[in-house]
Amino acid sequence: MSLRPVSTLLGVVALAVLSACAVRQERVVYQQPAPVVRAAPVYAEYGRVDNIGYVQISQRPSGAGAVLGAVIGGVVGNRFGGGSGRALATGVGVVGGAIAGNAIEGRQRRDDELYRVQVRFDNGSVREFDFERIDDLRIGDRVKFEGGQLHRV
Repeated sequence: MSLRPVSTLLGVVALAVLSACAVRQERVVYQQPAPVVRAAPVYAEYGRVDNIGYVQISQRPSGAGAVLGAVIGGVVGNRFGGGSGRALATGVGVVGGAIAGNAIEGRQRRDDELYRVQVRFDNGSVREFDFERIDDLRIGDRVKFEGGQLHRV
């Protein structure tokens, strides 16, 4: 066998191998980079508590204090006197107990009340915040308003 056909065959094989390597298909998929989320800077405002008061959500008393007071007043009034005096004492006890019970109910902090805290900030602005609890916050305390929350400093 001559050298020429072998070298030609080797040349064809080498060319086939090289072309197979060169004809490699790559698939490129473009992906949009994920957006960079930057938190908005949080600025704290400082101030002092000017006032703390109550705000009643519902303006109507329940009437439970008046009813309970009337029942207790009637029972106590019925213990005094005799005959028509007993009836009069019972009536006075009912009316007096109802008035006293209503007054006591009005003084008690109920679940339908919120604390309204008025804050005067260092920049001169005044804002009010409503809270269910204020713990040991007092008028004159230095506070910081940051991220929607009021903190004592």
